[in-house]
Amino acid sequence: MPLHVEQAAALSGVTAAVGDARALVEGEASYDAVLALGPLYHLIDRADRVQAWREFGRVVVSGGVIAGAAISRFAALNDGLRQDLIGDPSFLHVVDADLNDGRHRNELNVPGRFTTAYFHHPDELAGEVADAGLRLHCVLGVECTAWLVGTLPVLLDDPVRRGLLLGWLRRIEAEPTLLGASSHLLTMAHR
Repeated sequence: MPLHVEQAAALSGVTAAVGDARALVEGEASYDAVLALGPLYHLIDRADRVQAWREFGRVVVSGGVIAGAAISRFAALNDGLRQDLIGDPSFLHVVDADLNDGRHRNELNVPGRFTTAYFHHPDELAGEVADAGLRLHCVLGVECTAWLVGTLPVLLDDPVRRGLLLGWLRRIEAEPTLLGASSHLLTMAHR
């Protein structure tokens, strides 16, 4: 996103440029770590996502870490239930598509709804990483089930309760049976 790159480049010590995750201009083994916090869910086709993973692996040093963010296949459903959108026909159409094949579309350009994207089933990420020739370390739930807590801002403001919450979330963040409950997933891989 040109605007985001412009904003990042304005920060002290930050170099930023518009690019394509499928064809990075950086040289082989240029970075100790790669943070892919957006490209995977903006690439609708699996082949494009695998190519992006290959590129992340190409530009990271041997043994370097790659952190790739994904949106859960169940994010829109969970969010819609929380916001009581279950009676909105346009929303139901979007959720049905998400659940069928992960292809999320806001065809009516409803303000406040997410753009066209790919929503991963938690089980898919390991295959994409493997097909790119990388080693999977783990898949983590970013929010885990904390987004369900109606008083989350209050909990986060209290240092003791925040510590307890974060401790519990660390215990379940990699639990395979709970990954779909998290809206966002973080996949950690190595070259």
